[in-house]
Amino acid sequence: MTQAPSQAPSAAYNSLVSRDKKVLCQTYGRYPLAIERAVGSRLYDVDGREYVDLLSGIAVANLGHSHPELLEVMSRQAQDLIHISNLFYQPKQVELAEKLLSTCACDRVFFCNSGAEANEAAIKLARRFMRTVRYKDAFEIITLSGSFHGRTLATLTATGQSGRIKEGFEPLPEGFTTVPFGDIEALKDAISGKTAAVLIEMVQGEGGVLPLPEAYVRQVQDLCHEANCLFMVDEIQTGLCRTGRFWAHQHFGLSPDVFTTAKGLANGLPMGAMLAKEHVARGFAPGSHATTFGGGGVLSAVASKVVDIMLRDDLAGRARDLGNLAIEAFRKIQTALPDKIRTVRGLGLMIGIELIGPGEAMHAELRERGFVCNLAHGKVLRLLPPLVISADDLLAFAAALEDILRTDT
Repeated sequence: MTQAPSQAPSAAYNSLVSRDKKVLCQTYGRYPLAIERAVGSRLYDVDGREYVDLLSGIAVANLGHSHPELLEVMSRQAQDLIHISNLFYQPKQVELAEKLLSTCACDRVFFCNSGAEANEAAIKLARRFMRTVRYKDAFEIITLSGSFHGRTLATLTATGQSGRIKEGFEPLPEGFTTVPFGDIEALKDAISGKTAAVLIEMVQGEGGVLPLPEAYVRQVQDLCHEANCLFMVDEIQTGLCRTGRFWAHQHFGLSPDVFTTAKGLANGLPMGAMLAKEHVARGFAPGSHATTFGGGGVLSAVASKVVDIMLRDDLAGRARDLGNLAIEAFRKIQTALPDKIRTVRGLGLMIGIELIGPGEAMHAELRERGFVCNLAHGKVLRLLPPLVISADDLLAFAAALEDILRTDT
């Protein structure tokens, strides 16, 4: 890897930032990087500097950037069919649905454009299923504190975080309740005859990489069955081999009534999906829910190839093995420097390193040394690298992290 030297912003960078600020809504707190191209697990900025990508577009480029097999499929499919809408039957869409369903215990798929839309579909399905199939006036969705489910008004309300993320958007939709993370008694108290579903993440990504305890998630599923409400899992970040299984809920032998995915589904193209069991899917009927772009020709063809490659190359197993390697390396640093790292947690290649004290300076120094990762809640280094990243890259990051921590007085 070519180390990114510390230097003043270039004219090319400054020009791009100036143009950005003039024409785009300023909704993002951007890192001071202008990325021009990416290949594999490498990013290159407008000045040609190289970085190891430990973020993969926020768990999106699971197969790395510019994957040659995906580029070939994208080009070939674009010559045949890009978009016709969901008013028509589409071979590539059906093929993708069949492949996804072969990886799990669900029976039906709804394709959309993003994770927020997939969660929105799950929420709508839960409510409509209760009213049109069970003839029950149950509409409430229960989620956990620290969760993140999207930016639409409904998924924002479902998100178990406060502060700026919800500020100014009131009044938010009714019918959502948040209970404390990992507190099964609080969940028991919250479930009522009005509860349509409980929606959880196996690992809270935006919450700081917080895996839910195995015993707890099993109890959540059992509670849902006892209360006759739906058990739903948000796999937007955790799905598609990220945690060491194709779907994170499979670590614990769970069988959700509904679960959602997006992020890495089409490896950078905007695509999401909601998967449901047969009896629950009956809650939707023609015209009850729809999307113009969901599951189009190019998207479905690329996503279908993504699934093929993940299964062929056992990327779930690779994520498990590399994740174990990385977490072990980080925990050795924690043991050696207990005054610098509070904890290391994660599952597969979804890893959080919680620092003691603010992490902004550490995050910036890692970037200067050529490593791009995420900083959550100002103190958690969040790693979501491509599943094809090398062990050497992960260990190089660990070495840089340790060096910075040891020299930081």
